[in-house]
Amino acid sequence: MHQKINKKRFVRYKEGAELYSMCQRKFEQMAKDANAVYKLDKLVLVNCDIFEEYLETFRVRE
Repeated sequence: MHQKINKKRFVRYKEGAELYSMCQRKFEQMAKDANAVYKLDKLVLVNCDIFEEYLETFRVRE
C-alpha cells in the first residue's frame, strides 16, 4: 500500500506549530528569525522549506 504524502509548502503559525511540535510563540519567533514569513494583508504564511533549512542549523552532532 502506498502512503500519500501531502506536504504543504506554506503554513499558518498555528498549523506550523502543530506540524513541528512546538508552541505557537516559539514557532512564530523562529519563522521570523529564519526570514520565512510572508505577509499578504492580514494573512501570514511561513515557508516550510526555509524554516526547515533554518531548523537544521540547531542540529546537535555528538
